[in-house]
Amino acid sequence: MSGIHPFRVLRSKPLWVANGVITGVLALLFAMFYVGANIDPADHLTKLPVGLVNADEGVGQVDLGARITASIEKSTASEGKIDWKVMDEKEVKEELGEGKLFGALVVPADFTSSVTALTGTTTTGTPARPTLTVLTNQSAGSLGSGLARTATTQAAENASLQVGKELTARIGTAQGKLPAAARVLLADPAAVTVEDGHPLDSHSGLGLTAFYYALTLVVVGMLSANVLSGQVDHALGYTHNDMGPLRLHRPLIRATRVQTLAIGSTLMAGLSLLMGTLVMAGAVGIMGMAASHLPLLWLYSVCAIAVSGIGALALLAVFGTPGMLVVTLVFIGMAVPTSGATTPIEALPGFYRFLAEFEPLRQITGGIRSILYYDAQGDAGLTRGWVMMAAALVAAALFGFGVLGWYDRKGLHRIPVETTPEKTAAPA
Repeated sequence: MSGIHPFRVLRSKPLWVANGVITGVLALLFAMFYVGANIDPADHLTKLPVGLVNADEGVGQVDLGARITASIEKSTASEGKIDWKVMDEKEVKEELGEGKLFGALVVPADFTSSVTALTGTTTTGTPARPTLTVLTNQSAGSLGSGLARTATTQAAENASLQVGKELTARIGTAQGKLPAAARVLLADPAAVTVEDGHPLDSHSGLGLTAFYYALTLVVVGMLSANVLSGQVDHALGYTHNDMGPLRLHRPLIRATRVQTLAIGSTLMAGLSLLMGTLVMAGAVGIMGMAASHLPLLWLYSVCAIAVSGIGALALLAVFGTPGMLVVTLVFIGMAVPTSGATTPIEALPGFYRFLAEFEPLRQITGGIRSILYYDAQGDAGLTRGWVMMAAALVAAALFGFGVLGWYDRKGLHRIPVETTPEKTAAPA
């Protein structure tokens, strides 16, 4: 037995330096990805899609709704933070129901008639105050919906003040003949009401269940890849398997790196059926998450776990021990801030928007949102989810099997192949 005490390894500078660099870089990158993406979403906001509806029928030649919508578009065009999409009420309802809008501002049909009624000379009764309606959409993300609500409310209030100035200037000295209530309302005639443009079930987490469900699928796939990688190595006899105080070891079965990845990927694909079933059973059956299209949700869950897991297995196989750090950064560190669930993509800095184009969590979240909130419509993110998962699976296979095949061809085996097997003497 060696006489060196085990704790003497703590005196080794390389041990401290190597692990310090790895853990330090990991801490720095996580801080940058998580905190950096959410420091100032309002300042980074660019072209957040918000609907603008003029349903005003006008009175004669007067159409205050058209004047308001034109004023809103013109006043905010230079800022570029809100992408006002002029459309009718049917189009707004459809796009809110597909998650394509974070909110909307609606000028109702009777807006002009209600405003002009304030200038009447009737001395009895209180004139009805005109309204401008702000529609929110929590299903597209609570923060994005909040940013849209702030912008639309401010635009509505500014429009009301502008209309009040025009009315006051037009009436001039005739204001003295108006009822007292009408004179009070004349300077700021429109009330702003807020409504939910796409109501969700109470068990939808205020629009966040899709994100947490998708995150569960990715994490399950990623962690399962780490488990299966170790278990395959143990089954082939490349590593020990510690079970409490027991150390188990199997006879070595030589396998190429490509064969090892193929075995792990087959296990992942098969076990994804079990994992996807249990994830859905836990979320929907036990915890009561609101969900429809259950067969489709199950299939999508299974595929998401399989693709995430096979992608993680490929990274682990190619990079070896540092692979888990790479997997953690790709599937968690860079994925959560760019998922579009906590902070809308339109409110992220440019680098994060670039990552969001291919980061797996965003694609999977979009598909889950479509299934849970938008009646499984393809345009609501489901089609993109399927396409990007297929592309990710192909990319993982090409990268993993391609690099590992090169390792094998170069003779970079995990255990060097014996060129001249040792001969043992036969017993007498």
